[in-house]
Amino acid sequence: MNDALQSQLARGCEALGVGSDDATQAALLGYLELLIKWNRAYNLTAVREPAQMITRHLLDSLAIAPHLQGQRLIDVGTGGGMPGVPMAVLFPQREFHLLDSNGKKTRFLFQVKTALGLDNMTVHQARVESFHSEVPFDAVLSRAFASLEDMVAGCRHLLAEGGHFLAMKGAFPEQELAAVAGDCHLRAVHELQVPGLDEQRHLVDLTLR
Repeated sequence: MNDALQSQLARGCEALGVGSDDATQAALLGYLELLIKWNRAYNLTAVREPAQMITRHLLDSLAIAPHLQGQRLIDVGTGGGMPGVPMAVLFPQREFHLLDSNGKKTRFLFQVKTALGLDNMTVHQARVESFHSEVPFDAVLSRAFASLEDMVAGCRHLLAEGGHFLAMKGAFPEQELAAVAGDCHLRAVHELQVPGLDEQRHLVDLTLR
């Protein structure tokens, strides 16, 4: 991984106030290398330029770190592993489950888990409506997975009592929030600043009523 990309990640982590140690950044760059390599054959992401991957995938995921809730979390519709992989790297003491129905993507994630030694990360291939866990989750994460209404309807069986839905969104999702107002209590909408990205980003924090 070249020096320019290392510097870009280091500056971004410093701006966010997270992941500034060498071991964390080395693991994140290792994940990026695997993503670039596998993306050529598996089409894991439409973003193909490495510097854009750092901004739109790594830093975009890391921006939610200060607002993460709970000890046991599941990233639903994780795709190429965002935000689940960066969060598992950043918080080795927490337990992360990454769920996706696409076999190519889950095979990639198994490779990431093995290569980076992420013992706190578990990969599941299943559709969310057919996936069940004996132990419910403190938080359900999603990044561009579904509308808030679909997320709440499809994932509520995974949530522990008092658990949080944490949905990563672009623009403030006013209409989506109105659609779940009867089912959910809005804890917060955090406006996120992603270094190098001149676009709106928000994290919605909901609990079931």
